[in-house]
Formats: sequence, structure tokens, C-alpha cells
Amino acid sequence: MAHPIDRAPLAERVEELLADGGPLPIVAAGDPVLRRPAERFEGQLEQALLDRFVEALRATMHAAPGVGLAAPQVGVGLRIAVVEDPAPVPDEVRLARGRVPQPFRVLVNPSYTPVGADRAAFFEGCLSVPGWQAVVARPAEVRLRGEDEHGRAIDEVFTGWPARIVQHETDHLDGTLYLDRAELRSLSSQTAMAERWTQPTPEAAAAALGFELP
Repeated sequence: MAHPIDRAPLAERVEELLADGGPLPIVAAGDPVLRRPAERFEGQLEQALLDRFVEALRATMHAAPGVGLAAPQVGVGLRIAVVEDPAPVPDEVRLARGRVPQPFRVLVNPSYTPVGADRAAFFEGCLSVPGWQAVVARPAEVRLRGEDEHGRAIDEVFTGWPARIVQHETDHLDGTLYLDRAELRSLSSQTAMAERWTQPTPEAAAAALGFELP
């Protein structure tokens, strides 16, 4: 039987989450909300409530800390995500991964399509799968379409690490976790990552753990 909170209208659910103040609780893998395609946002939250929800998502993302957070990760099945990446990384990592700063932005009803056939493989983690990372090969460049929190159209091409972030968060809205796309032989604990796989690229991990890179 579904938990009573699962049957609550979305606005009611959001109000309940915001009532506690502070960062929102992040849902972990195994919760069905992470495996259901989220509803398109079509005004289910009035603008004032949407603005408060977006700010709560941002605060939760910062507190985690992370560079993106999708509404299903806090138990709300709406096609809304936030992203922001100050990219505080060494030049070697920045160059290898194409990781450049990204300002805060809200993605509403996003979808992406690959641009070209190039793929890039790097370790990736998720706030809903704490303690683990795995290598995921993704399109190196994508075109993202959707809207922002004010209904203004987004139609933008992302490359490098920003492309990975928007793919990861949009996947959440489709009920997909990064592990669904990962090379599972690469799955590594945070301890193993810190001790062995801090290199800018995963070539050493691929050689030692026995998986192929694209």
C-alpha cells in the first residue's frame, strides 16, 4: 500500500517539505519515486511556491554538496531540476574533463539529444546513491531544450562536464539513475576513489579493474 504522503497533491507535498526549513531530505536509491517518470510541470505549483521550492532545492544541493539536484531526489515527481557548478578543480582536471564554472539555473521540463557521435567516460556519483562512484560513458555534447522557472525557453548546447551534469539531472526526471548507464566493473567506494582513482581520467581504473573505455 502506498504511503499516505505519496497520494498527496504535489503542492501539498511541497508545502509539507518546506515547512521544516533547512535542507530537504534526499531520497536514496530504492525509493520508487526515483524510478517513475516525473510529471511535466504545468503550473502544479503557484509561482510563489515554485520560487520557494527552487530555493530549497538550491540550498539542499549546496548543503549536500552537489552540482545538481532533481525534484524526484527530494520525493517530488515533477520535471524540475537545478544545477550549479563553481568548478573548484585544478587546471589538469578542468582540461581533461571540460569542467568549467556553471551559474545557477533551473531546468523545467528538460530533454536532451546528442550532438555528434563523440562520447566521454568519467567517474560519476549521485546524491541518491551515496558513498559510490562509477564510470559512465555519455555523449560529449548535447542539445538541451526546456524552460526556466519563469517559463522562458531554453535551447542550448552543452559540452564537457556541463553536458554530463544536465544529462544526469534530466535522466533523474525520466526515472533513470546513473548506475543504469555505468560500467559496473568500475563501481568504487568513496574510499577507493580517494586512495586509487583521483586521476583526471579513468584510464588507470579501466586497466586495473578490467573494463573498456569508449
